[in-house]
Amino acid sequence: MPKRWIIPDVHGYVNTLKSLVGDIIRPMRSDELYFLGDYVDRGPDSKGVIDFIRGLEKDKYNVTALKGNHEDFMVELYEAEMKSKNAWWHNFGNKKHKSWLEIGGKPTLDSFGVSHIKDVAVDYIDWMRGLPYYVELDKFVLVHAGLNFRNDDPFEDKRSMLWLRDYPIIPEKIGGRRIIHGHVPVNMELITLAVKNRIYKFIDLDNGPYITGKEGFGNMVALELESMEMVIQYNMDLA
Repeated sequence: MPKRWIIPDVHGYVNTLKSLVGDIIRPMRSDELYFLGDYVDRGPDSKGVIDFIRGLEKDKYNVTALKGNHEDFMVELYEAEMKSKNAWWHNFGNKKHKSWLEIGGKPTLDSFGVSHIKDVAVDYIDWMRGLPYYVELDKFVLVHAGLNFRNDDPFEDKRSMLWLRDYPIIPEKIGGRRIIHGHVPVNMELITLAVKNRIYKFIDLDNGPYITGKEGFGNMVALELESMEMVIQYNMDLA
């Protein structure tokens, strides 16, 4: 039976991702690989992460890569910079650029070999722009951040799918499914509890691979949905 693997926030740590997928998961082309977004920023090789995922796509692996808030931020900044001749867009772009650097944008630029986001190759921007926001499976909804259950239809609010943090979950609005997401780093104890205990309405798989010196954090995690097996790769890029 094909396996279904879920991989959360990668954040530029390409060697860790390659080890997780190539050495531990070792997917067959019939398996399904779902990535939950945040491929860029913080880590040393955001471009390499995107190249690796796109390489899997080109090699005919069954890959679904969702959009994260960091991809959304980067696309929005790129578009603001391309419109910077307009004074309003110029001011908006300057503010966005400062915010982006604060959340790890500088290593992203370095990985692309450019000093300004407008010089990033447009096909990378187009790839990020076109990423889907969520996936509905038989027992789960996969999304980067969360769903806005205040709406009659939680799937209408795309921004919440990228940025939401604390939110009530009403399973009846999503067909009784559980949510699997990343976005908010949690420790391994909470991840393990959520995976093993169906009373949890969500599973947050983000262990914050960029977090150092804090017990229970700093790994890249993957979850296989058929067996609910969880595998862990420590951050090799920081070793």
